[in-house]
Amino acid sequence: MNTDSLDLGRQPRVLFLSQDPALVSRQLAGGRLGLAQAGALRHDVSTDEITPVALLSYYDDRLARFPYVGLQCGDQLPIAPGAVHAGGFQVTVAGRRYGKGSSREHSPAAERLAGIRLVIAESFERIYRQNADNIGLFTSTDFGLLERIERGEPIPLDDLLRGREPLAAAILRSGGLLRFGQRHLQGARAAGAGPGRPMTLYEKIVHRHLLATPVTPADPEPGDGCFLRADWRFIHEYYTGMAAHLLQTVFGPQFALHDPDSVVVFEDHTSYVEESPAHLKAGLVPNMRAMQQAQRDFVQRHGLRCHRTLTDEEAAADDGSNVAGISHAMMAERYALPGQLVAGTDSHTPHSGALGCVAFGVGTTDMANAFATGAVRMTLGPVLRVQLDGRLPAGVTAKDLVLHLLALPEIRSGGGVGKVFEFGGNAVCAMATDERATLTNMTAELGGLTGIVEPDEETVRFIKERRGVDFALEAWMCSDPGASYAGRVEVDCSGLSPMVAAPGDPGNALALDRLPQAVRVDIAYGGSCTAGKREDFDHYHEVLAWGLQHGLKVPAGVQLFLQYGTTAVRDYCIERGYDQVFNASGARILQPSCGACANCGPGSSVESGQVTVSAVNRNFPGRSGPGQVWLASPPTVMASALAGELCSFEGLKNRRAS
Repeated sequence: MNTDSLDLGRQPRVLFLSQDPALVSRQLAGGRLGLAQAGALRHDVSTDEITPVALLSYYDDRLARFPYVGLQCGDQLPIAPGAVHAGGFQVTVAGRRYGKGSSREHSPAAERLAGIRLVIAESFERIYRQNADNIGLFTSTDFGLLERIERGEPIPLDDLLRGREPLAAAILRSGGLLRFGQRHLQGARAAGAGPGRPMTLYEKIVHRHLLATPVTPADPEPGDGCFLRADWRFIHEYYTGMAAHLLQTVFGPQFALHDPDSVVVFEDHTSYVEESPAHLKAGLVPNMRAMQQAQRDFVQRHGLRCHRTLTDEEAAADDGSNVAGISHAMMAERYALPGQLVAGTDSHTPHSGALGCVAFGVGTTDMANAFATGAVRMTLGPVLRVQLDGRLPAGVTAKDLVLHLLALPEIRSGGGVGKVFEFGGNAVCAMATDERATLTNMTAELGGLTGIVEPDEETVRFIKERRGVDFALEAWMCSDPGASYAGRVEVDCSGLSPMVAAPGDPGNALALDRLPQAVRVDIAYGGSCTAGKREDFDHYHEVLAWGLQHGLKVPAGVQLFLQYGTTAVRDYCIERGYDQVFNASGARILQPSCGACANCGPGSSVESGQVTVSAVNRNFPGRSGPGQVWLASPPTVMASALAGELCSFEGLKNRRAS
């Protein structure tokens, strides 16, 4: 490639990710297809399918062997390790919402290292596309490029970048974000006062953190790229080694971090790796320990604060001084405050938006750049007002509400991609902060940039209860009357009922009472950032305590796992005696960690025939093992564990009464 065009040669190879596994296999065997012969393309290709989570211990050139090894076409996984690289493919083609899910930069990095120079899809998820920009992997929604590529034409960069916002184009022309940042961001300063027009809370926070640079607008509009100064930047062990490697490559071994006091490091994915079926089967435990050590070395070198989760044995010997948990859950419990800006290397960073701050996930290169320059890249998102009114019926939770939103046609088709979800209405006002955090956390599944709830007296109560801090709300911490919104979604919460999401995608949501037939359950899992909070454990306890009172325990053939989100949640449960009820019911209790949600601990399936009901946030193919995962709310997960099949708490009580 010269500096002005992408030249893929006279006979470039294009890999069409078809829904038909036979067509994928034909291409891997040397056959060539055109768009017309490729059949229906795979939609919703997730980062879990591009690079399954067990492979994230690789953060160097070895990733070249692994793009698409988790891709599910029909009921098959047709792409073996090394196949893409060996096939000499340079272009990948897929359907809509490409790159859903995790913020892992490993996915575009694996593609780039395997030889892929361009990904063409109907639409892209925000974090994936930004990660691709940052490492110089081109992405396009222009299928008209295919005919030109097949003719062997070099594609001018102007054509590849047409329609992209100027900052993304500038980063790609620079060869990636770190080089761009080195050139343009070292002297970035606060932009000053924002415009006088009415603004949403999200816009106000952005303008208070906006940096003035020579390459970004002073008053960005939705779709514009900008750089922000974050109050908090956090990272966990799946990303730290890669970030350190990138920084050393670009800046040399003596690089320093910008404002290290605002950096928080978490070790929250490796506590149970010795019991992770996926890591044990692939022989990756030594890699995981090396990855873990790379983070510890980084922490020590730069004098950073770090929270490390505990194994069962370590927890038994702990004197209570260890404060740990899942990164974004910990940020909400201990760090984030209303009006602040938080960036983290996890797609569920919007969790902290429940407190009235702007919190969003970024990839490894974004965080490496933020470490070096203090500037965090963001594309300004249009704000969608989600008006939630009416009282939630008994047994219906915020998780059911999110699953309802995910099932809406406009969300399933990608209408939420890149949006900011501003949650409001009397249903939200009535929610505790833990429940609000479920809404903002799962903005990731809705496709959004972030989610936010205006802070109120409940927010003040939460901060006082969890941290002992008296926080005073300020008059500006709300959306202005007359602020502009990109759209509006209205839900009458009083009409909702318990929901589930069928295996394969969180968007496969439907009302539990509309299931055409009973669904047996082999594994029930309660935990994760989404469902490992105090209020979630109140639900777990309520259902299991009711079960014990009525002679019900987890039946033989069903495994129940309960995993705390943070040590503070664990201590809360122990103080109230919840752990005794959990043990008596037949649950295995796990220390705070990401665990089975990210396929890195007990609770993951080990066989394709196993069926899991889980309170986690996503059920992409292979994410929590080879089995089938149904998503549900905390009370539904517990009721299903006791019933041995998908069942709501109200349904379980009705069965007992009949």
